[in-house]
Amino acid sequence: MAQQEPGNESLNQRDKIMLNTALTKEVGVKRLLLWIGAALVVAVLLVANPVSAQVKIGYVDSQKIIESYKEAQDAQKQLAEINKGWEDEARNMQRELQTKQDELESQALLLSDEKRKEKEADLQNLYLRFQQFQQEKWGTQGEAYKKQADLMKPIIDKINTVIRKIGTDEKFDYIFDVVQGNIVHVSTSQPDLTAKVLEELNKAVGTAAPKSSTK
Repeated sequence: MAQQEPGNESLNQRDKIMLNTALTKEVGVKRLLLWIGAALVVAVLLVANPVSAQVKIGYVDSQKIIESYKEAQDAQKQLAEINKGWEDEARNMQRELQTKQDELESQALLLSDEKRKEKEADLQNLYLRFQQFQQEKWGTQGEAYKKQADLMKPIIDKINTVIRKIGTDEKFDYIFDVVQGNIVHVSTSQPDLTAKVLEELNKAVGTAAPKSSTK
């Protein structure tokens, strides 16, 4: 039976570095695409309104708002405390894995085949539980993700409500978020070009579609 090396501190660190690098690249690509989308929206606005002075555009920095807003800071602290508890639990599992691995290696020559296989199976099961724990807490749909959504959604909703109120009271036509690259406020007096764009796209598709032939 091939012995699978359990996770240890260095492996975990490498995994985190690789994960962080992948996430950083993914976020960078997404942010670039969002900025391109925002630039296209601005271009459409300028075409739709030749007299650009008639369009009042503002922007917000959502990251700065989150970092400075007291309720958001409190939520981030709560998330950090919850995450710390999970990290402590994960480190305890890692230490147990390392202890069992060391015991197996030191006793390998003294154990019968049956006893060695039993210890290897125990070590493997513990490693699988450790991996499952990491996935449950920090996976794509893990508890950390869900907890952040639960705590931050009411705060984000409140921030967006304030932005919309400012947009309405001060007669902004559009307000962009420079971090996310999306529009968080649209004046009701501005035209929605979505249907027109789709109409033109569908025309192009119809023109390019090959005619069916019957024999």
